[in-house]
Amino acid sequence: MAVPGLRNIADARQRLMASPESQAAWAALDCGFAVVADVFDECLSAAGQVLTAAEMPEYLAAARTIGKLGRGPEPLLAFLEHWPDVARQVPQALALPALMAAIRSLQKSPNAPAVTPLLQTLAAVVGQLRSADGLADYLRIALELADRTSGSIHGHQITEPSPALPEFFRSAPQLLAIVPLAGVRQWMLQGIRLTAQHPAQQRDYFALRTPESRHLLERERSGTLFADVERRLSLGLHALWADDSLLVPYSTAFAGHRQQPYLAADGLRLPDVLNDRPGSSGLARYRLMLAHMAGHRRWSQPLIADNWSPMQRLAVEALEDARIDCLLLRLYPGLTASLLAAHPQPQPGSCDAASENTLRHRLTRLSRACIDPAGTDPDPLIDEFAGCFRRCLADGAASTRAVADIALAYAARSRLPSDQYARVHFADTEIDYRDDNRHLWIHLEPGDEEESFEPPPSAAASEPSGLPPRHYPEWDEAAQTWRPDWVAVYEALHPPANAADIDALLARHAPLARRLKRLLDLLKPQERVRIRHQENGSELDLDVAVRAWTDWRSGHLPDPRIQVSHRTAGRDISVLLLIDLSQSLNATLPGGQQSILDTAREAVALLAWAIDELGDACAIAGFHSNTRHEVRYHHIKGFSEAWGDPVKARLAAVSAGWSTRMGAALRHAGRMLEARRSEKRILLVLTDGEPADIDVSDPDYLLGDARKAVGELAGSGIDSFCLSLDPAADAYVGRIFGRQWRILDRIERLPEQLPMVYLNLTR
Repeated sequence: MAVPGLRNIADARQRLMASPESQAAWAALDCGFAVVADVFDECLSAAGQVLTAAEMPEYLAAARTIGKLGRGPEPLLAFLEHWPDVARQVPQALALPALMAAIRSLQKSPNAPAVTPLLQTLAAVVGQLRSADGLADYLRIALELADRTSGSIHGHQITEPSPALPEFFRSAPQLLAIVPLAGVRQWMLQGIRLTAQHPAQQRDYFALRTPESRHLLERERSGTLFADVERRLSLGLHALWADDSLLVPYSTAFAGHRQQPYLAADGLRLPDVLNDRPGSSGLARYRLMLAHMAGHRRWSQPLIADNWSPMQRLAVEALEDARIDCLLLRLYPGLTASLLAAHPQPQPGSCDAASENTLRHRLTRLSRACIDPAGTDPDPLIDEFAGCFRRCLADGAASTRAVADIALAYAARSRLPSDQYARVHFADTEIDYRDDNRHLWIHLEPGDEEESFEPPPSAAASEPSGLPPRHYPEWDEAAQTWRPDWVAVYEALHPPANAADIDALLARHAPLARRLKRLLDLLKPQERVRIRHQENGSELDLDVAVRAWTDWRSGHLPDPRIQVSHRTAGRDISVLLLIDLSQSLNATLPGGQQSILDTAREAVALLAWAIDELGDACAIAGFHSNTRHEVRYHHIKGFSEAWGDPVKARLAAVSAGWSTRMGAALRHAGRMLEARRSEKRILLVLTDGEPADIDVSDPDYLLGDARKAVGELAGSGIDSFCLSLDPAADAYVGRIFGRQWRILDRIERLPEQLPMVYLNLTR
């Protein structure tokens, strides 16, 4: 349950300034928001795992600027939480200047409130774009939308903010998962045209709430998106070529010139979308691009380019590409149909050699004649050099230098006066599955052809001081859509206190423990299964021990696995008890002086003892939240830990505060249970109120998200059950957990009822 303004947990932990480095970083941030102070150390640690020491000042300077915008703590929290995820995929040196320029542009206009949704969805957007160029183009689209949809009362100066821009930022991850950037821009322009005079309709359009908006978006989805096939391409590259290179898409939305795939130091660059063509699907062309670049890596050797003319280099590239294609078809004949379908087939006589430059046309015909064994060309010179090419490759893979000699000879003999013309014939000459061959040349002197690339960011040298936040989506029931990476969950091992306090609590309930013991003895599995050939066990395996002794006496190395251990059969259960540690647990029980938290601690101690007696795998965790930026998940007992003093000490130290953002905690607990290979996995939730948080005003919002989380757990094979201590829980608990819940009207009976609930669930 939410209690606004509660700070006692954060003050008790004294989280701020754990080291001189964090003190210096906090001073550089110059922030006065207490909610930022609560999570600053973890965010700084997460950034330190991605950014270098030289990049940290830039990161902190950007955070300081965002914190001074006058928009409250929300944009700063979003930046601190999500920037490490952005920088992990796009170098900070390329991404941060573009982002800050966009923020400054928005801040100078009435659209300054849109900075917050921009930063909240930035990591999810970059996860779809995967490149600095794509991010820059995305920000250009956003600023164009802001410019074209902002209003002016008097017609001279922009005074009204864009009604579409915040909705566009919130919808951007979903948009980019459906269409590439070029399609997003076309969809945006259509939306502006349709809704320019209707602000309310414009908001609905860019929030994807209208049928027209969704229909027009579907129309822009053409071809094969890189994001949809990235995993298949990566696996194919690894399987066929033993190559684990990173695949990085580039945007085709604002390309002022034709772009080709290329080999870079930080990965293989591919277009973000490919349209299907007759005889060649987008996926097949993606595979051809990767195969061609992988072939270059295996068979090509770089050449010195300084003493060759552009025409000679073009000829060398054409025949070297043809050599790689021939070697590909020799290694993988199944590529023949798709490769020949993707390679253009220029027709003789389709261009005028007297008025235009036909060099590309002739080289494309030569390339086709080289790779197509059944193909011929009417030009006898092309046929002659295609034959030379085939003879060169007849005895093996040949070499780049050998093919270059053939290309230079062809360039010399086929040269025409029109080869100097600026008007170049391009029709049917673009072989777009081939890369741009920048890797093929070494330039001893700087020239116009070279392109430099920023090296990928190196990992920070310092060791992390804490776990970075884990981000989870949240379901918006009203909009029927996901808010990606919306909630930040910080997990940590709960600090310990005095384990003797738990022993004292168990001693108070000794009669109840004895009754439970009798029930446990009836439920405890009796079948014992021997596990032989163990180095450490409970008894000696005589047969194996005698064999080992015989080996030792005869001078052979004995087998040390001479012991036997046992396990009980019949129960294969993993249970995670998730405790709601919100502020309302500090309330006192009616007619007594004991708090609900103390009663819950007693019940959890009895349950942990009972599960330990049964031998089931059990974990215990607690959670509470302080807005979506800070959901704290405290590990009290792990699955592999025994019920002993360290666990008791953590349970004794448990305190309550803040609010109940249940959906995020359920998803994080489900991640822990998904890793278990037990036949039955149970998530048992102990709570005293409905989901709530101080940054949520709609009571149904977090209820809908929690119900969605329970459905996700069920889809993963995890059973959820809720034991509620709220007498009024009938109104909402069924909406979240279906029929898997129970309300305990008399909270003082919790120590008795909680173990019984577990026993009934696991019979």
